Amino acid sequence: MSIEKVARVAGVSTATVSRVLNGNPGVKPDTRDKVLAAIAACDWQPNLLARQLRTSRSRMLLVLVSSITNPFCAGVVRGIEEEAEKQGYHILLCNSESRLNRESAYLQLLSGKVVDGVITMDAISCLPGLTTLIGNAPWVQCGEGNTGYNASSVTIDNHSAAESAINYLSGKGYQRIAMISGDLRYLYSQQREAGYRAAREGAWQAVVRAEGLEYQAGYQAMETLFAAEEKPDAVFAISDSLAGGALHYAHEQGLRVPDDVAVMGFDGVPFGAVTSPPLSTVQQPMHQLGVRSVQLLLARIDNPDTQPVDEILAWEIVSRGSA
Repeated sequence: MSIEKVARVAGVSTATVSRVLNGNPGVKPDTRDKVLAAIAACDWQPNLLARQLRTSRSRMLLVLVSSITNPFCAGVVRGIEEEAEKQGYHILLCNSESRLNRESAYLQLLSGKVVDGVITMDAISCLPGLTTLIGNAPWVQCGEGNTGYNASSVTIDNHSAAESAINYLSGKGYQRIAMISGDLRYLYSQQREAGYRAAREGAWQAVVRAEGLEYQAGYQAMETLFAAEEKPDAVFAISDSLAGGALHYAHEQGLRVPDDVAVMGFDGVPFGAVTSPPLSTVQQPMHQLGVRSVQLLLARIDNPDTQPVDEILAWEIVSRGSA
């Protein structure tokens, strides 16, 4: 493998590849991204770069997200990118779909010193494989929390937030409160479902686990809930995207929201303010999650001996017309 082949794959000159490898700030971000993607695709280990940058930095951060189509992930990435640029860094974004083989190609950039550290938004179930690939490199886990890995983390108290959402609905007089849950590979899914069950202990419960976080998955989950003999009068969804699908189902069936059934989401993404009716939700500090991820990562880059930090940010209930 050679620098010439990387240049051909990226569609740039060898001089441009060299400038990227040497951390030249004059390279356009989109060109830099193309070169780094070509390095990953070619499975190239630029040993010259490792020697050149042994005591310096690439000023690039690798960001692994499970799905960039998820509005929550997009909101966090905006915070990551803004803070990274403020600190003189660029980001390389990998839409991993929580697939270890795809992440492995990008994580090789750590050993080549093409990136200085990594921010992950992966399922907790993926972390054993990731920790082997990342090794001792600076690492922050965003949105999922940490369970003892050598990584800092930043998230919210998902259990408490879900429990408060259910108590909010109970306080509105709803008695048959159902939940549209999600993929239990994710720690936040486990915690939000646990929060729901804690709040509903001894009361009517119904949980449907959606197959994905897309709008259509929320529609199908709502359809399942209303196919049961005893139907809910309120539905709490694990994400705003799923709640949007639940609202669509309610409208199609002629159900009045919130009179016949209330719908509440989680995340606080922008489209929730313009649904019909506007969506009540648990507002996560998406932008600040991204900002703090970068700040925690740079702290470990600056001082590799810094102990990992697990940071919990505040959330809030946003009351709108749907519940």
